[in-house]
Amino acid sequence: MKFKSGLIVHVPDANPNQDKTELKTETYSLEVRMVQNQKQAVDAAREMADQGVDSLMLCPGFTNEDVAKISQAVGKKTGVTVARGDGPSSKIAQEAMAKAGWFNK
Repeated sequence: MKFKSGLIVHVPDANPNQDKTELKTETYSLEVRMVQNQKQAVDAAREMADQGVDSLMLCPGFTNEDVAKISQAVGKKTGVTVARGDGPSSKIAQEAMAKAGWFNK
């Protein structure tokens, strides 16, 4: 039996039906999904939980309210965490995202 985890990331031009992948070893599986918005995130989280994901990590772009809704959607069968950086790290990431045009979409 593998430990299964998932990662959901907000990406402005994502197509959640296409922009996904899975990495795995004999003991671990990581499923990654890119979504544009909260509705797609909730749908992806629910689907991943139904497929047996044990732990779900969300990118820093999720608000506390978003996290709560996702946690409710997956129930008690899947843990939900959020990747958050410190102030300087968040600033570096935000500047790189701005250069890539994320906030223009």
